[in-house]
Parts: sequence; structure tokens; C-alpha cells
Amino acid sequence: MRPAAEQGGTSEDGTDVPPAVDMRVVGTARMAGWSGVLFALLFVVALVLVQQAPGLAAPDGDYQAFYARGSGSVLVALGLYVVPFAGIACLWHMIATRTLLQVLRPRSWSEIPHWLNLASGITFVCMLFGGTAAVGAIALLTEFSAAPLPPPDVARALNSVGYALVFVFGVRAAGMYMITATGLARSAKILPRWLALVSYLVAAFLLVSVTFHPAILLVFPAWVLLMSGLLLVRPPTGRTP
Repeated sequence: MRPAAEQGGTSEDGTDVPPAVDMRVVGTARMAGWSGVLFALLFVVALVLVQQAPGLAAPDGDYQAFYARGSGSVLVALGLYVVPFAGIACLWHMIATRTLLQVLRPRSWSEIPHWLNLASGITFVCMLFGGTAAVGAIALLTEFSAAPLPPPDVARALNSVGYALVFVFGVRAAGMYMITATGLARSAKILPRWLALVSYLVAAFLLVSVTFHPAILLVFPAWVLLMSGLLLVRPPTGRTP
């Protein structure tokens, strides 16, 4: 027999009444929360490591000195190996969150935001993978090949591709994910109004941002960390009509 807290019932008109506490919902919320925390931590570590590479505005001498030393290349290459795990944690968080929202609102799968949320989340991870691969390409060449290093213009061109994929496309995909996830969470009644308002404002900022400053990349994992903390501290307990 299930515990009383998990048992449902039947109303006077014969319709099923959902249980007061659905342990599957709580378990899924915890999975979404912990995977979100893991994503945020791995993302920050990867960003710190990959950002050791010279930026777009760095002079040619900085590129030559950085890759000639070798020590910086090791850190960038290490960051590239952290990025896939951050992406996996992001996908885990996204799918767990979507599963939670669909359990809370079984009909949500037929709504357009439900699929926009999936598409934008996957797009963000793809842009993250492609962009960091471009930025770290010369570092990998330095560490795993004896071939002569390409001129600084090649490294700067690869950086430009990486920055475009992450800062231009990835950041906006993250903003769309935030908008759709916020709307779905509000419909499921698991998001306070103030947090929904903050989420919409931050997402709008990401959609219109034109900066290449690394700090902009911390906005999305910070939001995921905030949402994950909410799911861990105040997990939902049952279905929402």
C-alpha cells in the first residue's frame, strides 16, 4: 500500500483527485535541481579555462606569446574537455525540467512554447559546443600536434567564429529558453511572480545584448542556478490543472 501522502482519491462526481504529494514529481524536481547546479558549476569552470585564450582585440604579439608558452594552451584544452560535461548537465537539467512540467500539466506537450523550449535548449548547447571548439582549436593544435602554429590572423579568425556562435547565437537561444521555461513554469504554478518578472527581464536583456564581454555568459547559468535552488528548496507536490 502506498503511503497516505501519495494516495489520491475520488471526488463526489467520480473524477480522480491527484495525491497531495506525488513522490515522482518531487524526485524529478530534485533531479532537475541538482543537474542545474552541476551545469552552472561546470559552465563557470569551463568559461574560466577557455577564456585564458587571447580575445578578439588582442594584438598579434599576445597570440604568439600565449601559444608559444604552452601553459595557457593546456588550460584552454582542459576547458574544452569540461565543456561537454557542462552541456550534458544542461541537457539533463532541461529534460528533467520539461518532464516535471509535463507531469504537472499533462496537456502542455501540445503547446507551442513546449517545443520552442526544447529547440532553444538544444540550440544553446550546440552553439556552446561549436563556439568553444573554434576558440580552443589552436590550443588543441599546440598540445596534440607538432605542426607549425598558424599565424595570429588564423587564431583571431577562429576566435571570431567561436564568439559569433556563443555570443550572438547561443546567448539568444539561452534567452528564448528562459522565456519559454518561465512561461511553462508559471502555468504550472511553480514559479513566484517576482521571479517570473525577473526571468523575463533578464531574457529580454540576453535577446538584445550585443556585448562580447565574458560576464554576459554568466547570466544564463546564474538563472539556471536560481531556478534549480527553487526546485530543491520548494519542490512541487502534485499536478496542476
